[in-house]
Amino acid sequence: MRTSNWDIPGSEGLPIRGTTHQPAGDPRGVIILVHGYLGYKDYGMFPWLATQLCAAGHIVHRVNFSHSGMDHGHGNFDCAAFSRDTWSRGVEDIMILLKAIDRGVLAGQNSGAVLVGHSRGGSSCLLTAGRHADDEAFGRVVGVVSLSAPASLDRMPSESKAKILADGSLPLQSSRTGQMLQIGAAWLQEQCDKPEAHDLLAQVAKIRPSVGVLHGADDPTVAAHDAVTIAQANPPRIQVHIVDGADHVFNTPNPFAADAEPSPQLAEVGHVISEWVDAWIQ
Repeated sequence: MRTSNWDIPGSEGLPIRGTTHQPAGDPRGVIILVHGYLGYKDYGMFPWLATQLCAAGHIVHRVNFSHSGMDHGHGNFDCAAFSRDTWSRGVEDIMILLKAIDRGVLAGQNSGAVLVGHSRGGSSCLLTAGRHADDEAFGRVVGVVSLSAPASLDRMPSESKAKILADGSLPLQSSRTGQMLQIGAAWLQEQCDKPEAHDLLAQVAKIRPSVGVLHGADDPTVAAHDAVTIAQANPPRIQVHIVDGADHVFNTPNPFAADAEPSPQLAEVGHVISEWVDAWIQ
């Protein structure tokens, strides 16, 4: 297995930063692994998952969205980039990654692709699959996996919405770095301007590839019932797996070494994803 870091231009020209895990032999498929809100590619479970999926014979690109505000590693956030983030910027980044694979800029040009996203990243993958169901560049995608993903993109309380529209931003402190970040008004405004494009369940109903939804039974951040709600939007395409005793990050600390012993819950997640990907990639 070989790993390498890279940067490519993403939404607004800001860099999408990634780490590629390349298997020793001919690859079976290519997986794009994306993080959730306040997450990043080197956070918690992601290096471990990427290593496991690569060991199963797949190219894995674990990435930082362009507006995550994160560089390679575990550093501070770029507050200016973070403040301009929106759902559509994440969708744009995923399509940029798929097109980069098509062009040979990133490895996996001749392989079927699977999107895997955690939390907000899982919703971003589902949103992309719905919005771009007819896009030629999305044709290489044979499956989507969401981990701990919310069933709605609109989880902000009404008083917070009023504040962000009145003040132009909403403060949010990172418990990891202590930085005071700002959620920019564009994040909410685009949802107000294009409600159908941000109706996750309506977009999930349009998805054509197979979808696997994984969720922790004891997730305190996003209720496990959200997994059922997502599945009900497109029953022929979606299967659900609930992990007993699992929290939002499948009981995985941050940082977590790629060669460390996983929690039983994370080990189960890795096994289930591998089974789904094996079934989807021929």
